[in-house]
Amino acid sequence: MNTSDPSDTVMMGAGDKLHDRQWLEREYQRQLEYHQTLETRIMRSEERRRALIHILHGLNKLNKQLSDQRKAMIHILADYEQDRRGMAQQTVRLDNSRRTLLHILQDSHHSNLRLEESRKAMIHIMTDLKETTEEIKRQEQELREKHEQLVQAGKLATLGELTTGVAHELNNPLNGINLFVGNAIDMVELGLASTEPQHLLQELRNTMQQVGKATSIISHLRTFGRTASARREPILLGFVVHEALMLIQEQLRLRQIEVCLNFPPDEVKVFGSAIQLEQVFLNLLTNARDAMVKSQQKRVTISCTVNEDIVEIRVSDTGTGIPPELERRVFDPFFTTKEVGQGTGLGLSITYGIIRDCGGTIVLENHPGEGATFVIHLPLLQQAEEAVP
Repeated sequence: MNTSDPSDTVMMGAGDKLHDRQWLEREYQRQLEYHQTLETRIMRSEERRRALIHILHGLNKLNKQLSDQRKAMIHILADYEQDRRGMAQQTVRLDNSRRTLLHILQDSHHSNLRLEESRKAMIHIMTDLKETTEEIKRQEQELREKHEQLVQAGKLATLGELTTGVAHELNNPLNGINLFVGNAIDMVELGLASTEPQHLLQELRNTMQQVGKATSIISHLRTFGRTASARREPILLGFVVHEALMLIQEQLRLRQIEVCLNFPPDEVKVFGSAIQLEQVFLNLLTNARDAMVKSQQKRVTISCTVNEDIVEIRVSDTGTGIPPELERRVFDPFFTTKEVGQGTGLGLSITYGIIRDCGGTIVLENHPGEGATFVIHLPLLQQAEEAVP
């Protein structure tokens, strides 16, 4: 059994306490350093936390900005997509427009070619039209000349038909001249010229009167037979009818045809050619004369009425009329119901043309078995100037 010295024990205890104190001091120092280290770490951690929070705040802010930018980008992308689709559609439309424009340009080119061809064709047409117009004018002039020749031929034919009556009409004044001159010669031979000068003077006056009648007939024949001027002028309608009757009245008298005139008391003026209108009435009177050859009652009536600005002249006969199937042909050239050699068939055709040239109309009112009436309508001359027969 070991025994120890109490002093040793005390020293050992004191040594242990010193050792423990030193350990504690070291441990405290270590703990202090560790605590300082921890505080330093904590401070650094706090700084890092704050920095991290700052960074996180910045990141959140940045994230929000990025989110806004993302949304904006999405809108931009949506707009871009819409614009892209619109551009695609516009590209398609532009391509279609380009194709359409190409077709239009091609059509325009073809149209220009056709237009050029049309222009050339139009030039040819205008040239042909000008030539045709000139040809038509030339033919119209020829037609007018031939119509005038036809009218003249009709007048000469009418004069030929009236020769017998005109010769008889001239025979009356010639017989009178022969009688009065014979009486004057007898008075001179018997020595009565000095004793009865007034009687001789009267015989000579009677002779001159008959010479005047013959001269008037011949002058009228010459005027009527002369080529009529196409110039239209104011004329007295009654005077024209009287002149026509003067040429044909002897033939009407020899055939016992009664002539009835129904004209208004006032002078009726129309615009036309006096000679041509006289030919109209001669043609109508000649037709009436020939239509009444087999009639028991022979009468031709010429009546005139004025209705406002129109003059109506009716020439009626009591002949046999015209067969209904031939009515529409009465104004045709060379158409006649007379026997061969008794008519030219030009009278009514010429009459129709003359009335038409005067701005009027002529129609037939046919009454088979009772007679026929030719109705003429002419414009009434309203001016007050003097009419020229």
